[in-house]
Amino acid sequence: MRYPINYKNNFSDNLLFWLDRFVKSKLTSLSNRNVTNNAKLSLIIGNLNQGTHDMCELKQLAKDARNIGLIGINTYINPLDKFYRYIINFSFNSITEIDEEVLSEFLASQTGSLSDATKKNYRMAVVAFFSFIDKQNEDKHGKSHQFRIELKNWGGLSSTHANKLPSHMQDKELKRFLDAIETTQFKEYAQAKNRLLIKTILYSGMRVSEALGLHVKDIVLEDGFYTFYIKGKGNKPRVAMIKQQYIKKDLQEWLDIRDESLAFLFQSRTGKPLTQSYVSYIMDKILLKAGVRKEKNGAHMLRHTFATKLYQKNRDLVLVQEALGHADINTSRIYTHFDKERLKAAANTMDDL
Repeated sequence: MRYPINYKNNFSDNLLFWLDRFVKSKLTSLSNRNVTNNAKLSLIIGNLNQGTHDMCELKQLAKDARNIGLIGINTYINPLDKFYRYIINFSFNSITEIDEEVLSEFLASQTGSLSDATKKNYRMAVVAFFSFIDKQNEDKHGKSHQFRIELKNWGGLSSTHANKLPSHMQDKELKRFLDAIETTQFKEYAQAKNRLLIKTILYSGMRVSEALGLHVKDIVLEDGFYTFYIKGKGNKPRVAMIKQQYIKKDLQEWLDIRDESLAFLFQSRTGKPLTQSYVSYIMDKILLKAGVRKEKNGAHMLRHTFATKLYQKNRDLVLVQEALGHADINTSRIYTHFDKERLKAAANTMDDL
């Protein structure tokens, strides 16, 4: 039987509903050759059909199944238990707001001290869970929401990448990139808009989705700074600031030609909101002009560049968390991994001998 994606009105209840269904599907598909009490297993499955009251009850049912010999269920329930407790801290209205970026941040912040094998289990559990929802949700019109979660590019999956800082630009590359923003040619109508969009992400560390969701009314000029009122992940409001000198010219040029009747700051010539793929197109052209190539060339790399420089300049992890809108400070901690000043301190350990 298939269910609407938001079968329960409350976000946490709805997520628990889908976790119940997923765990039940695993209990009925994992090998039962070692199960010592089939009646007990049937009772557990029946309880899942009725739905659990909280994550503790769901975890206990999975534990009961493991205790009667159902091997493999811990591979799923332990990561999903931690995922549930992590994600309910967000003010999401619907599970459809969860995307690969949120899941990557979850894995990065919650699996840092785990072995590579366990990290792979976490990824597998999360991907399997959302793949299950992809197949099992359907509205009254026969349409389904598709997450299509793959997490192929999550760096924590192998020991060769686990400690890499996210793709970001070094100072020399950043200077070339800034020059290329000014000299890369686009259609005349889009020239100022494209410059403004890329600079807004770069100088504030906004997520691409946050920049594309900006309305003109969300920008206020005060004391030489543009203040942006952002609706972040989980609809959590936050504020970002950019010095007026960085974007004033492009902002004014764009405001002079955009359709004033539309709410979004960034829009196409036909009045439609811009897409992630459009931003990727802009990035590709500017990076090519700058002669900069990275392992990951998307616009999210601008956010990593901002965060890296922010930490290197201020050595303030809380500031990074607040500026980027991370729900968990452990997500921000990745920007401390290659702090050269800290490493120099370690290199001086033997100097007093």
